[in-house]
Amino acid sequence: MTTLKDTQNLQDTRGIDIQKVGIKHVEMPLTIQRKNESNQVVNAKVTASVSLPKHYKGTHMSRFIEVLSQWKNENLLGVDIKGCLAVIIKKLNAKSGELEFRFKYFIDKKSPVTRISSPMSYDCSFEGKLSNPGKENENYRFTLGVKVPVTTLCPCSKEISEFGAHNQRAVISVKVSYDEKNHIWIEDLIKVIEKCGSCEIYPLLKRADEKFVTEKAYHNPKFVEDILRDVVLSLRENKIIKSFEVECEAFESIHNHSAWAYQSEE
Repeated sequence: MTTLKDTQNLQDTRGIDIQKVGIKHVEMPLTIQRKNESNQVVNAKVTASVSLPKHYKGTHMSRFIEVLSQWKNENLLGVDIKGCLAVIIKKLNAKSGELEFRFKYFIDKKSPVTRISSPMSYDCSFEGKLSNPGKENENYRFTLGVKVPVTTLCPCSKEISEFGAHNQRAVISVKVSYDEKNHIWIEDLIKVIEKCGSCEIYPLLKRADEKFVTEKAYHNPKFVEDILRDVVLSLRENKIIKSFEVECEAFESIHNHSAWAYQSEE
């Protein structure tokens, strides 16, 4: 059998270490462990990268797919992403690597009055960063991300109007990092965040439910600043969380722009 030339392993003389090189927009099925001990198979979009020393011309892109294909049936909690990264880094002779999985996660949610259950989708992500695996200076960081839609009702609009107030849908984006020995369920994080809006959003509403959510939002007006502060306080109460990012964007119903707030804490 003829040996094919490996161009990626050729020497490069430009003296530039590349911080990240890899693959993006890879779609694959991923098995996620749910809080109720069942599994959910999701369609994940994957970004994977490694560092590339200056003396290598290129990395081996096919090896990312090889490793990901082997790991796609694992329940990807933090420790499993770390193991997957360790294999990628070893196969590609790198010092560090990163993995990101973005996916739609479905939770059955009951309407507030009629209690009819329907699936609600949330944009979620798992991110892992690993350097020097197996060595004394090994460093691993896992980040769980969720995007949670809520209703907001403007306090100013309510205050100055004789009746009514403008409301809109907002999205609260949260990323939390914590030690790999601990775990936070997607369901629990979403539940905490949903409570911080003027009202939760539901996939199905009958008339009695619509009356409930309309009146609840009216009696619980919030700016994006209010929501952000409430989320920050809730995350601070969780001693497992080491660091977090919070972003709230309200798609204003009376403006051609969004209202927006952001906070990060280490």
